[in-house]
Amino acid sequence: MDPRILQFKEKLVVGISADMSIINNKTGELWRTLRSRAGEISSRNSAEFISLQLYPPGYFDHFDPNNTFTKWACVEVSTLNHIPLNMHYLTIPAGLYAVFDYEGSSGNAGIFQYIYGEWVPNSMYRLDDRPHFEVLGDAYKHNDPTSKEEIWIPIIQK
Repeated sequence: MDPRILQFKEKLVVGISADMSIINNKTGELWRTLRSRAGEISSRNSAEFISLQLYPPGYFDHFDPNNTFTKWACVEVSTLNHIPLNMHYLTIPAGLYAVFDYEGSSGNAGIFQYIYGEWVPNSMYRLDDRPHFEVLGDAYKHNDPTSKEEIWIPIIQK
C-alpha cells in the first residue's frame, strides 16, 4: 500500500484530549464525549471528525505499549470565536504527510504495524515531530471491515 505524499496546510481543530497509553486506552471515552457534544462546536469546516495523536519525541524509537501520548477527538474549524466549555483547540502545523487510504476495521492495528514497521523504515522519509491523525468521513464505520479513513503520518526526507 503506497501512500500519497502531500504538503499539508495548517489547520485549526477543536475538541477534547486525554493522556493515555496503548495499555490504558481512553479512546472510546473521548469519542463518546465528543460525539455527544459536537453540535456545540461552531464554525466547523466539514462533517468529518479527526482522531489525532501527539507523540512525545522518541516515542517510536523504543516502543513500549505503556508509554503515554496525547489523544484528541476533534473537528476542523475555521475560527476560534467560540470554544465550548471543557474543550480546547490545537493548531496542526503545515508540513509533509504520507496519506494512507485505509479500508478495514479501526480495531485492526495491522495497518499501523505496516506503516511504522515497514513503510517508514524502507522509504526515503523519517517521522516528523508533528501530529499524526486520521480523517473520519462519511465512509467511516467504527470497527466495520468496510470502513474507510485517511491516515496522515507526518514525514520529512531522510
